[in-house]
Amino acid sequence: MFERYTEKARRVIFFGRYEASQFGQPFIETEHLLLGLLREDKALTNRFLRSHGTVESIRRQIEKNVTIGEKISTSVDLPLSNPSKRVLAYAAEEAERFGHKHIGTEHVFLGLLREEGCFAQGILKERGIELEKVREELAKAPTEKSTATGEPGALAVQSLSGLYSDLTRKAAEGELPPIVARNVELEAVIEVLCRKERRNPMLLGESGAGKTAIVEGLAQKIARGEVPKALAEMRVMSLSAGALELLAPNRERFDDLTKLLETVAKSGNLILFVDGLRGPNEATKKIPGEGLIGVLKFAIQEADLQCIGATTEEEYKAICAAYPAFDKVFRSLRVKPLDTATSLQVLQARKSSLEKFHDVLFADEALAGAVEMAESYLKDKILPGKALELLDAAAAAVKVQQNAEPEEILDVRKKLAFIEHRMASAIENHEFEKARFYADEERKERENLAALRVSHGLENSSFPTVNREDVEKIIAKWNAYPYSE
Repeated sequence: MFERYTEKARRVIFFGRYEASQFGQPFIETEHLLLGLLREDKALTNRFLRSHGTVESIRRQIEKNVTIGEKISTSVDLPLSNPSKRVLAYAAEEAERFGHKHIGTEHVFLGLLREEGCFAQGILKERGIELEKVREELAKAPTEKSTATGEPGALAVQSLSGLYSDLTRKAAEGELPPIVARNVELEAVIEVLCRKERRNPMLLGESGAGKTAIVEGLAQKIARGEVPKALAEMRVMSLSAGALELLAPNRERFDDLTKLLETVAKSGNLILFVDGLRGPNEATKKIPGEGLIGVLKFAIQEADLQCIGATTEEEYKAICAAYPAFDKVFRSLRVKPLDTATSLQVLQARKSSLEKFHDVLFADEALAGAVEMAESYLKDKILPGKALELLDAAAAAVKVQQNAEPEEILDVRKKLAFIEHRMASAIENHEFEKARFYADEERKERENLAALRVSHGLENSSFPTVNREDVEKIIAKWNAYPYSE
């Protein structure tokens, strides 16, 4: 039945079955398919739902409006309800409408919108999601069908997938840190992006000044719907200039880069962010127009690519000297370092994400000390970046010094890793019975791990604390700082 479905679309149905079992429902209903879609294709759903809060609110709404029964074993093969069967039939029709050979997650999404009166359609309509608008939007940009059929532009995207990330998706999923004290720069970037000519901002500032943070702030504003109409449907895709320059000697990979930029430009709703742009080196000087700068300039001028660049003023001068017309397509905006008081606010805003990453707690004195000592002893670096780097290093050092977890907890972690690997392999091989079994085993082991952590007193309250002294130790390793044991 599912031969024409892409891997992601099959996993949507698998996760829909899993959701139905967790709700204790005898059929896979449309709301379960919607939850499966939210699990499997966050890029697609966040593209239309925009904010992580909205996504979470859907689950809460479903939980509030359905009767939750006793959980059903994941080994039970739950059937599709009649509305869900019609959703999949509509999905097949939508694939035909687009001329796609495969049925992807986007077609399932359209199928949910077509099933009149179903719970999932009602949820989406309440959030302003309309069938025709989604169809129009999906027709503008490459979809999952691209990766299934092997179109040239999609192959380029796949080939370079490790070098870029979708910042708008990350913002919608709550993965980006909050932005502090950059309202003026953000407003300037938005104004440039909305212009008719020279609509590509170039952020100029030293490393650590906060250029990337400004672009992340833009992605968050787009995800929250706090931008002008011209940017409301845009997504920000980040590319690493340093990594891309390594492709220059590789003709085939660099051709992929050109195709990728063309794909981005043709999509009509993507803004490319390229960080770390540099002037031409000896290799690219020998092949004018084939270096990253040359390809980027051509894509902006000829393919109407919209781009945000970031580099230092010195590197930008070198770029413009080699490519005199480069500054005619970009509008430079200067990003100044933050003062110590505002840098401390940045650390306080990012504190929770660093604590979560390192499994530590930060004392207020550690944050203040990181700003103070970074400013005093790391003269070659810029605030707030150097203070964040110092705090990150101190947390890592404290975590390394922490005693190892008990052997039985380590055993459970190893078992979890094994189960997750087996479940991923089962899904990849279409062995959905095995995948359901491993999903159930994963849940049991996570409950076991939580119980063991409680029994060993390893709850969040026992996380080690990073103090000012820990920051001092890092400075002593990096610089001439008067610290001794």
